[in-house]
Amino acid sequence: MDKLNKEDRLSLMRFVCSFAWADFEIQDEERSFIGKLIGVLELEPDEKAQVDEWLKVPPMPEEVDPTQIPRRHREVFLDTVRAVVMSDGVLDPDEEENLKLFSELLSY
Repeated sequence: MDKLNKEDRLSLMRFVCSFAWADFEIQDEERSFIGKLIGVLELEPDEKAQVDEWLKVPPMPEEVDPTQIPRRHREVFLDTVRAVVMSDGVLDPDEEENLKLFSELLSY
């Protein structure tokens, strides 16, 4: 994750927040995971503010295009998205479907 530039970090967080919203609400465990990820990625205040907005209102679907993820970062994105989805210990059918589709679009 330390190889992600500012644009890539925000893109990752956009996907993470989008997947956290897959069941139409953000669970406490997902919110906690995202908070920890903000720290791991050492987000700047403006980046953190953007993530806070995505926690209130999910990113627009056209803002989360898996084909725009650089190939070298696809495994990190998939692993991180999988982790947020599983952070509450429940794999909702919508989350499972979205995760499967995401994996397929990334060619994994």
